[in-house]
Amino acid sequence: MTVAFFSGKGRRIGVALGAVSAGLLVLSACDKPTPLATVTVGDNSVHTEASCYNDGKALKEADIKGCLNKKADKTVKVAMDDKVHFGVDPSVSDNGWTLFINGQQAEQEPFKKTYRSIPGSAFFASQTGEATADKTQVSIVETKGKELLGIWHFELKKTS
Repeated sequence: MTVAFFSGKGRRIGVALGAVSAGLLVLSACDKPTPLATVTVGDNSVHTEASCYNDGKALKEADIKGCLNKKADKTVKVAMDDKVHFGVDPSVSDNGWTLFINGQQAEQEPFKKTYRSIPGSAFFASQTGEATADKTQVSIVETKGKELLGIWHFELKKTS
């Protein structure tokens, strides 16, 4: 005669605890996702994780140029009269963020809010007001003092 060491209910609880433990073990092996940045034009919105990010710590000086020159994975179509809306996670805005256009810093002071809007024409006209290229790479760069903490890339493609 066999004796059941655990009742049906005990076995189910044991299996459930084992499954939860295994799930937590698998999740602990995953990388923590980076904060997201979003660009919205009209009803078209794209978001991406950082191209370069070091868990909120400063990027290595040797890596910054290569990170700024990475090509954007996400593209948004923009007309000259559109408003381009940029959004970042609150953790990014706490430190401050600035825009780089085609790898060059476009503003002196970091922005400390999670959301801002800029006219589309600002990305496709030179300082003299002449039209420039049909596409522009815009990078959102998280800063903390003089340190760069994260870089997100988007390509803005001019529509007629």
